[in-house]
Order: sequence, then C-alpha cells, then structure tokens
Amino acid sequence: MSPAGISLSESQRIAWLRLIRSDNVGPATFRELINHCGSAENALDMLPELAKRGGAMKRIRVASLAEAEAEMQTAERYGGRFVAIGEADYPPALRAIDGAPPLLAMCGSGETATRPTLGIVGARNASVAGAKFAAMIATAAAGAGYTIASGLARGIDAAAHHASLKHGTLAALAGGLDHIYPSENTDLYRRICAEGGVAISEMPYGWEPRARDFPRRNRLIAGCSLAVVVVEAAMRSGSLITARLANESGRLVLAVPGSPLDPRAQGCNGLIKQGAMIICSPDDVLEALAPLANMELPFSGNADEENEPESGPPAEPGEDDRLRIAEALGPSPCEIDDLIRFTGVEAATVQLILLELDLAGRLVRHPGGRISLS
Repeated sequence: MSPAGISLSESQRIAWLRLIRSDNVGPATFRELINHCGSAENALDMLPELAKRGGAMKRIRVASLAEAEAEMQTAERYGGRFVAIGEADYPPALRAIDGAPPLLAMCGSGETATRPTLGIVGARNASVAGAKFAAMIATAAAGAGYTIASGLARGIDAAAHHASLKHGTLAALAGGLDHIYPSENTDLYRRICAEGGVAISEMPYGWEPRARDFPRRNRLIAGCSLAVVVVEAAMRSGSLITARLANESGRLVLAVPGSPLDPRAQGCNGLIKQGAMIICSPDDVLEALAPLANMELPFSGNADEENEPESGPPAEPGEDDRLRIAEALGPSPCEIDDLIRFTGVEAATVQLILLELDLAGRLVRHPGGRISLS
C-alpha cells in the first residue's frame, strides 16, 4: 500500500476543513479544486467566481474560518482530530478508493486504523447463531492481526466490535462523532475509542445521521477493508450496499450461507449466486485474507498538498467551450473521456468547465466517474 507522505500544518488543516465543508464540495470536487487552484487556501478564494462561471444562481457558501475553528475545538473536546488523506493515520486501503474522503474525523488509535482490515457487516435483527458466527470470525481475524471494521449498528456489527475490542476495532459512523447511533451503543463506542480501537466519520461534528448518510458510512467500511464478510442480510439491506461498494472498489466479498426460509439469509445467498466466496468457518476467512494482506492497492490519485501543481491554473475557458460542454451533457450519465472526444475540447478545459458546473450545483457525479447534468 502507498505509504503516508504528508503532514499538514495547522493552517492547511483548517483550510482543508473549510473547503470540504463549503457548499457543493465533495471529495471529487475537492481533488479537482486542489489540482486546479494549487492549494486549499487558493481554492477558498476562487470558489465564488468558479461557481458563478458555472451558472450558479446565488453566491456559494464558503465555510468560514470561525466555523472551522469551532469544529476543531469540538473535535478536541470529544477527544477527536482531523486526519488528511496521505497522513500517517489515514487508512491506507481507504486512500485507494475513487473519491476517498480528503479529511476524516477520527477518535482513537491511528495504528489500528492503518492495519490490514476486514469488514464484517450484517443484519441489525441478527439471529443468535448469526451474531455468534460473526463474533467467531472477528475473534479469529483480530487475533491474526487484522483490524475489524463495522458500522456500530445493532446485531452483527455490535457482535463483531465486541469480539475484537481487545485487539482493536474500527467503527465507521454515519453522523458526527458526537452523535452516536444507535444511542444504545454509546458505551461500546466509548470503549472502542478508549481501548485501542478507532472511530471515523466524514460528516461534521454536530451532524445527526439521516437515512441517506448510511450508504456513505458503508462506503467507509468497504473502503477501509481488504475484504468484507456479510453474515446475515435481507434483500435491499445496507449490508448489500456495503458488499456492492466493496466489489466496485476491487475488494473481496465473502458471504455466509443460510437457510432459504430465513429472510436474513436471502441477501447472503444472493451474493453467493453472484460470485461471492462462501464462508463456512473462520478459517475460510483467514485463508481468503492471506494473499491480500501485503497486496499493493492502486492509488486513486486523490489530491494532497504534497503534490500541488507548480504551474498556475489554465486559462479561463471561452463561452463557446462552455456552451459546447453544456449542450453535450444531459440527464444520462456519460464518461468524461467520451465527452472530451465528442466535443473536441481540450481535457484540461473540460475538467475546469465540469468543476465550474459542479460548484454551481448543476453537475451530478455517478459511480465509476460518470457525470450528467442535474
């Protein structure tokens, strides 16, 4: 895995936090802004003008210095900190996914966050047998040196966390690290952070999790993990979202089979039909993990300040180029390379126009790097 290579100064960390908390700035947009503007500080200055060029109807909200400093103080009060992509405590496997979070809120052991990791997910309404088997897998893998990642939910998640507490477990949260969900697992969360484990979130402190935030949480679990084990899962469950995201990131998906009469087994049985590896014992998991532990994951090219461009930004696109790109785009997702070939506009110019549209709230980013107009 790519070694950590940067360490932000305090002013850079605040600028990164301001940038990722500003309107219409997600991980992919953050990366493009750093690449185009040279630094987070420059990007903050250029945000309003870039959004205006993209057709924004009102001035974009840029997170203020006071807001960023207040969130950093809140993090410190809760025993947390912010870790940037490429820094020593950032999970190496997460760094390799497309659109990795540029900044993570983290509480607990950075060493636990950087070990080879196994994700274990499953049903909230787990059976006794399912929870026991999840704990068996977690105990065996944690004892073999793997960090166990899960989502702090009831059922399978909680069983996996409890079983791996003494070796170090990773909890990914859908809300801020000061909003533990479900509240019944607050004591478990505190033990994780205090006893050698680690908790992470890409959401702001003070953020109460909503239903649409949980797929982002699932993305963190999948991204941190070399492989994901699904123990019990109903059809259309969050665990299957985690499995899909793991598969899209090139991670191994493992599934525990179950009775066709149990709705909690339908998702796992479906994964096996689709090609997931069958898991019938903890040894099966360890055998599957063995060749992955030292695997070099491809780096996704996410921005870091170590690689800021030395040259200045490209010239502002002409209105003809902007019109050509806007006309070529539509509600159906397309590949950026196809857009470049179709329009004949230079790649750097296309990227800048897409950045402007994104900041104006007019661009939709889809899995696999595809885009469309909103």
